[in-house]
Amino acid sequence: KMLLTKKSEYALLSLISISKQKEPINVDILSKELQISKSFLAKIMQNLAKQNLVISHRGVNGGFVLNKPIDELTILEIVVAAEEKNPMVFECSDAISSCPNNKAKLCTIWPLLNNLQFKVNDLLAKLTLKDIEHE
Repeated sequence: KMLLTKKSEYALLSLISISKQKEPINVDILSKELQISKSFLAKIMQNLAKQNLVISHRGVNGGFVLNKPIDELTILEIVVAAEEKNPMVFECSDAISSCPNNKAKLCTIWPLLNNLQFKVNDLLAKLTLKDIEHE
């Protein structure tokens, strides 16, 4: 399991691209611009729309626009929306009782992994799209 898969990467690239447009931008244009499969990108954009990070406009001049300013869109919420789950540094759980490997009683590194995950989430929650955007 990876922390950030292609879904997260493409979501971030798409949102940065959308933020630079004056008009709504559709999946056709985005997929060509970013050289991403249109069907894969459409699914990611659906996930972002479901979580209200973008608004989808229908029609001839339709497409996507951001639902809030880039300095309010956190990397954490984008990743969670794109991946449809919380990011994980390791295949580990935030509670010993729900260890995916059922070896919690033997696990001496769980406190370290849990602390690391907490720090990563905290960092992703503090970083916004504006922080990673390049002019």
